[in-house]
Amino acid sequence: MNRVKKYLQKPAVVVILGGLVVFIFMMFLRVYGQLEWLELASYDWFVRMAPKQSTKDPRVTFIGISEDDIRQYGRWPITDESLARALKIVLKDHPRAVGLDIYRDILVPPGSQELINLFTANPQIIGVMTVGEKGVPPLAVINKTDQVGFSDIIVDPGGIVRKGLLFLDDGKDVYYSFALRLASLYLREEGISPQSDPENTQHIRLKDQTIKPFEANDGGYMRADARGYQFLLDFKDMETPFPIYSFSNLMEGRVPAKAVAGKVVLVGVIAQSVKDHFYTPLSRGFDDSQQIPGVVLHGHMISQLLRFALDGATPIKTMTEKQKAAWLMLWCLAGALIGLRIRAAWRFSLMMSGGLSLLFAAAFAAFLSHWWIPLAPPSMSFFLSAVVVTAFMSGLEKKERTLLMQLFSRHVSPEIAEVIWAQRDQFMNNGRPRPQKMTVTVFFSDMKGFTKASEKLDPQDLIDWLNSYMEAMTRLIMNHGGVIDDYAGDGIKANFGVPLPRKNEEEISQDALNAVTCALEMEKEMCRLNVIWIKKGFPTMGTRIGIFTGTVVTGLLGSSQRMKYTTVGDTVNVAARLESYDKEVARDALCRILIGDATRQYVNGRFQTESIGTVSLKGKEEKISVHRVLGEQTAGVQSIAQEGRS
Repeated sequence: MNRVKKYLQKPAVVVILGGLVVFIFMMFLRVYGQLEWLELASYDWFVRMAPKQSTKDPRVTFIGISEDDIRQYGRWPITDESLARALKIVLKDHPRAVGLDIYRDILVPPGSQELINLFTANPQIIGVMTVGEKGVPPLAVINKTDQVGFSDIIVDPGGIVRKGLLFLDDGKDVYYSFALRLASLYLREEGISPQSDPENTQHIRLKDQTIKPFEANDGGYMRADARGYQFLLDFKDMETPFPIYSFSNLMEGRVPAKAVAGKVVLVGVIAQSVKDHFYTPLSRGFDDSQQIPGVVLHGHMISQLLRFALDGATPIKTMTEKQKAAWLMLWCLAGALIGLRIRAAWRFSLMMSGGLSLLFAAAFAAFLSHWWIPLAPPSMSFFLSAVVVTAFMSGLEKKERTLLMQLFSRHVSPEIAEVIWAQRDQFMNNGRPRPQKMTVTVFFSDMKGFTKASEKLDPQDLIDWLNSYMEAMTRLIMNHGGVIDDYAGDGIKANFGVPLPRKNEEEISQDALNAVTCALEMEKEMCRLNVIWIKKGFPTMGTRIGIFTGTVVTGLLGSSQRMKYTTVGDTVNVAARLESYDKEVARDALCRILIGDATRQYVNGRFQTESIGTVSLKGKEEKISVHRVLGEQTAGVQSIAQEGRS
């Protein structure tokens, strides 16, 4: 368990695990199709945002049968005679192909034979059918010939058309689409015909462009209907992409010859009442005005096929499943990394906004380059992994902060506690303060004659008396940057220079200066306390202080139930021995302050001292120089001392 906790506190492990958890969750949602609607919506968004052809496609012309045309002719469907007459008018101007997007499985006399004769004499006329058991058959004269194409449309869940069809089969026969038949007739004049791709004979190729068949999981789809030979529609033509003339204008001779000559002419119904209308990615809503007629939709398909063959346009490509997984994992890890590094709310929001903007820009740039790459899953993964890792790290930091505050909040000033927390990365390791070797000024104090005086007080008075002393001295230590290490009866141990290692001699000198200054302030505080104690009938007291600067080892000591942050080493022992050294020295002083020679050098002549001598301390073989601090150095003496050192 401890090993697991240790690994969970490593940044790399947190990022990988956080990203992996979100990755698995998002893959689960994706596999079960829960994100498909978002991906398809992003596809529609990109289609609408992408630049459109600057002009209408000059290769396609529409003859549309509108509501006014139906009212003018007084019936629907219009007769074969009217259709035959319209086709003759179109044919006299020599179009490359004519598509009649009007079902004629049942003839509508009069004029039926004339219509049949036109189909027989003009192979550039293409009729329509639908495939399947309930399909609509074509005119009998063109059934199972190259003059018929199916007009079936693939409608995605939600009612939007995003894909076109090139081939279908019913298990017996293979059928060509209406759009492919007409595009092939146009391209024949350019010397281009559909071919098999040299690398994969199952794929169709128009000149230099291979149109790969749509697969069930391409792009943002999951288990989509991929029957037949489908391809993604880019809708790069304008929303009104082709010249449209009414059926009445054609019959009255008001369609110019140049609108027909050498073009693909589509004749179909645009009247809303016929219910042959569809929503596309260009639709900005779901009211009837946002639909386009089926014949116009076929025109988009024809135009896209012609652009593939003649204009160098590229079919929309999609990532493989492995590439999608890698793309998703990349954004999971990116979000997790932000969650690991960023804590401030405004910075987190800024990084999230920047990351999502970058992802959107990358996906849109790819779309402009004819690549459809996932947008919704990586966007959600980026945000979710950042939130998950942030939540985990916040919980971990809360525990670390709780531990730190338990160790330090009662023993240091709030400012130092915040500095410790802000610099916890160099201070903490695996959720605990790391052991360190550093130079520290160790401080010990003890009340003189405490044992004898305490025997004269009842328990409550003793505790009140002792607490008033401890509270005052603790406050002074903390105010001077010291960290309380331990209380032992009437004794206090403190450290100046922990828990963050000092970077230079100047900082170490400042710690020593703070410790000695604190000791002198404690002497003044003892005078004040004694006045108060006399009034309350408590004993008056003095104190002994030992201060030594040197190398210590810092870290946590204790059991899992009770720990404390402390210092150990020879420096600690010397400071303790200085406090207890020869109690007859300066016996009558209210506050006796003894420091080692190392501390005296660090305080740099700032205090008046007298030499006690080079002495042997209890438990130490090596003698050290001991000095008693008498008070702060006067400005003149301090200046002379500094000149002497220089």
